[in-house]
Amino acid sequence: MALFKSMDNLEDGKKQVVNSEATEKVKCLIIGSGPAGYTAAIYAARANLSPVMYEGMEPGGQLTTTTEVENFPGYPDGVTGPEMMEDLKKQAERFGTDIRFGLATASDLSKRPFKVTIDGNKNVEAESLIIATGATAKYLGLESEEKFKGQGVSACATCDGFFYKGKDVAVVGGGDTAAEEATYLAGIVNKVYLIVRKDYMRASKVMVERVMNTPNLEVLFEHTTKEIVGDMSGVTGVLLTNAKGEEVKKDIHGFFVAIGHKPNSDIFKDYLETDDVGYIITDPGSTKTKVDGVFACGDVMDSHYRQAVTAAGSGCKAAMDTERFLGAL
Repeated sequence: MALFKSMDNLEDGKKQVVNSEATEKVKCLIIGSGPAGYTAAIYAARANLSPVMYEGMEPGGQLTTTTEVENFPGYPDGVTGPEMMEDLKKQAERFGTDIRFGLATASDLSKRPFKVTIDGNKNVEAESLIIATGATAKYLGLESEEKFKGQGVSACATCDGFFYKGKDVAVVGGGDTAAEEATYLAGIVNKVYLIVRKDYMRASKVMVERVMNTPNLEVLFEHTTKEIVGDMSGVTGVLLTNAKGEEVKKDIHGFFVAIGHKPNSDIFKDYLETDDVGYIITDPGSTKTKVDGVFACGDVMDSHYRQAVTAAGSGCKAAMDTERFLGAL
């Protein structure tokens, strides 16, 4: 039996295997919560797979930091992110999912049963594994940014753009994601400021042309964000610094960060195929990874859509793929 040491105990930063007696065996292990993980749990539990889920450091995933969710089917009046995640969790528990708080800190997917370490000291052996660890949005690291998260600061224009209809907003970033977010918002809001710290955009030529041809979208080249300002109502403006070192203020109500996401896949990379960013690669039209019996769903394998409803759909597929895998053994 094996235990994976925590990263803090190793000089080279890699987790290694040592002997241990404390190992729990499960049929279906789900790592990560959120729409993908909870949906996978609902389907797996209904299929009598006795799923065990570890929620991770942020139970419910990114939606727990979102105030209003208006584009998820079944909530005609909208719902807060935390409320929706609590509904999904209760539904998964209703069908018998064993939901636990804990963070997966290491894995060995070299053979079945797969070994996953929780919180650096608990070993779980699983006949099948569903990875629903999501992706973490990258932020600028400003105190004011953290202060106004969910109150004007967002990392998802598709999720939150509607709330700024007819208002002015800013998007920070210079790549394709920022260009897509900015042009999407331009169709909803009054004006978009695209904040680019260099004197050019890294986005593809077609996306740059789209940005430049959008009349209510102004690109602020060689500007960096100094501070987001606001009051009890939320964001009211942003302070920028231009190439000359001068301070520039723009009055806005929404500040969208579009500098990328980091898939939470590090502990699985030694065994699974990932792209250059870290998104887990699955078979086309499936949640199957290169390791039989290991499935990935939600934002950890979706670099394109990153929506709650698409994550939930992939969670359903992961559970069904798992059921078929176990049924064929």
